Amino acid sequence: MTVTPIVPKEKIQRDADSKLKVIIVGAGLGGLGAAIALLLAGHDVDVFEAASEISEVGAGIQILPNSSRVLQTWGMLDELSKYATKPSQVNMRHWKGEIISSLDFAASAALYPGTFYWDFHRANLHKCLLQRAVELGARTIVNARVSDVQVSADGETATVVLHNGQRHTADLVVGADGINSRLREVMMGKADPPTLTGDLAYRLLLSTKEMLKDPELATFVTNPQVNYWMGPDAHAVNYVLRGGELFNMVLLVPDDIPEGQNVTEGSVEEMRALYKDWDPRIPKLLSLCESVSKWRLCIRTGMDTWSHPSGAFTMLGDAVHATLPYLASGAGMSLEDGAVLGEVFSRHPGPFTAQTKIQLLDIYQKIRGPRTETVVERGNTQQYLYHLHDGPEQEKRDAIMRSGGPGDALAWKDSSFAPGLLGWVCEEEVDRYLPPMETETATENENVARSRL
Repeated sequence: MTVTPIVPKEKIQRDADSKLKVIIVGAGLGGLGAAIALLLAGHDVDVFEAASEISEVGAGIQILPNSSRVLQTWGMLDELSKYATKPSQVNMRHWKGEIISSLDFAASAALYPGTFYWDFHRANLHKCLLQRAVELGARTIVNARVSDVQVSADGETATVVLHNGQRHTADLVVGADGINSRLREVMMGKADPPTLTGDLAYRLLLSTKEMLKDPELATFVTNPQVNYWMGPDAHAVNYVLRGGELFNMVLLVPDDIPEGQNVTEGSVEEMRALYKDWDPRIPKLLSLCESVSKWRLCIRTGMDTWSHPSGAFTMLGDAVHATLPYLASGAGMSLEDGAVLGEVFSRHPGPFTAQTKIQLLDIYQKIRGPRTETVVERGNTQQYLYHLHDGPEQEKRDAIMRSGGPGDALAWKDSSFAPGLLGWVCEEEVDRYLPPMETETATENENVARSRL
């Protein structure tokens, strides 16, 4: 599939008086995305990470047209191309194996020019984001677990307090510390654990070498497609990664993880037993698995206020709106958050007063709040649709999927939902509140934004 590249943004050059010092807490996909966007907007960014190194765990991740557009505006197309697997379509299957509905990815992406559906190993996508952030000037600090954020008396700055007592002050602190967010609790002033969904995920990566020896499994590798099997109280997803070297599988079943734990070692035998009567290819695939982990699936239902009243502290990503992974949109929403945050802070030449930051963060939430709430709600709907038992409701679901009408369980094909999800454009959303930035050449290679506030 040939992709017509979307033009990357140029980095705005600012003098010292017109740029913000930003601290981003959390070096996951959302935090690094925000770092890239704010650096392109001309600001200085430090990224604080609690772990001893900045790395990513997990397996596969699907990039949809909306998030592929964001990544391209950040100048990442060439680097991402090195790691992408480019599936031809997605197939939605009955749990016994019958294809109910399919979506051709090239045809779908063509509705949103310049975009694509690509699959990545999560670590590769994360590595590309980190590399781009550092190229643009991000400073990364590890072993930096944040315990508190304190806003100055005049509201102009915020200080992050680390577990070791160190203090670091910035004009803007961005909490991007994930679903088990400490900064969310700081913002809200109370304990606020994630919401359980009743599901867990078995996540596994298989080498494709053994699969290629079995004609029934080999086509999963030689003809890359995304497959979803929908069954009673459970579903399964698979697709290839790293150009066919790895096979990603996620099995979604009722949650039985003990209270107080989020990730545990799983029993391969128990996992196989849950899928023994499904499409015969699934037990075959699971016979190749030697070990597996179980991940409890939780959500975040959103926050009434994403930002501190001072305008010196805000939130993004899973810390605000973690969703079930049933739309392949959790990471995409975090990347979109970062894109909007960077875009609104690109459209003012500075200096940035407290009032200016308050206004810009208010626009940020007005753009992101309703959209992320919709995605979380649709993820919950997908949980219901994917896990129907055979019977009248399942038959109605399948009939809608075959006809392609509104309410299609293949959400990327749902005429009442897909265009809004997949056709989203950051700059157009910000244009509703702030006119496009005007620039003029003050000196060679220097762009000066004119205020529209």
